[in-house]
Amino acid sequence: MILNRISILNYKNIAQTDLTFSPKLNCFFGQNGMGKTNLLDAIHYLSFCKSAGNPIDSQNMMHSADFFMIQGEYSTDDGRPEDIFCGMKRKQKKQFKRNKKEYQRLSDHIGLIPLVMVSPDDSTLILGGSEERRKFMDVVISQYDKEYLESLIRYNKALAQRNTLLKKDEAVDDEMLAIWEEMMAKEGEVVFSKREAFIQEFIPIFQQFYSFISEDKERVGLSYMSHARGASLKDVLINSREKDRIMGFSLHGIHKDDLEMELGGFPLKREGSQDRIRLTS
Repeated sequence: MILNRISILNYKNIAQTDLTFSPKLNCFFGQNGMGKTNLLDAIHYLSFCKSAGNPIDSQNMMHSADFFMIQGEYSTDDGRPEDIFCGMKRKQKKQFKRNKKEYQRLSDHIGLIPLVMVSPDDSTLILGGSEERRKFMDVVISQYDKEYLESLIRYNKALAQRNTLLKKDEAVDDEMLAIWEEMMAKEGEVVFSKREAFIQEFIPIFQQFYSFISEDKERVGLSYMSHARGASLKDVLINSREKDRIMGFSLHGIHKDDLEMELGGFPLKREGSQDRIRLTS
């Protein structure tokens, strides 16, 4: 998919712009604060239905405006045109349209326009918490696997419902918890298996590129950790009920999965220099 043209109104600090792109390489340069990053973020929005930097849609609207709009004109690999429109009025729900037809579910759009974004913030993949590394897996896999995205959405809904029950002051019947645990276990196993397959495929690519950059002087690795590994996720959730009741939220599940990046067999977060962290991220 090639982006040929983009039109933007009232998105962050971009009041209005209409740009036509080269099918090859495009470069943007200018002084700080002119909107270069915000332009790239608008392109990200058209792929993922949200900003890369701020998930609160209303905060991406220019302060003095009552709406924002982003529209992209694309060409598929076989030359077919694709028109993607996103618009949002203040205090209203955003709209996403493909070729003038509105999506019923935004998740149906994910994967249509594959996109890779590289930024200085990528060092949080190593230095940040596990949420950043789960987000990395989710963003990549969701772009090519619809089943993964659907299972992840259903798991998160069930997790939210279970956590709501755990927060209640009065005692909650185990049967009520079991309903959501059943869904979490079913969808969580799907998410786990697909994350596992992705990581196994990704590891040799990750090692190959790092070996080339470091001139084969160091060896890196990845370890995928999950409560679903070697155990029934349903049993894990049931066994954790009492602790979860005390804490008021779910301590176990695939929402706690993590990736540990290793350098020479040791955690990169602990052993790696700033340069090494930038190389791996």
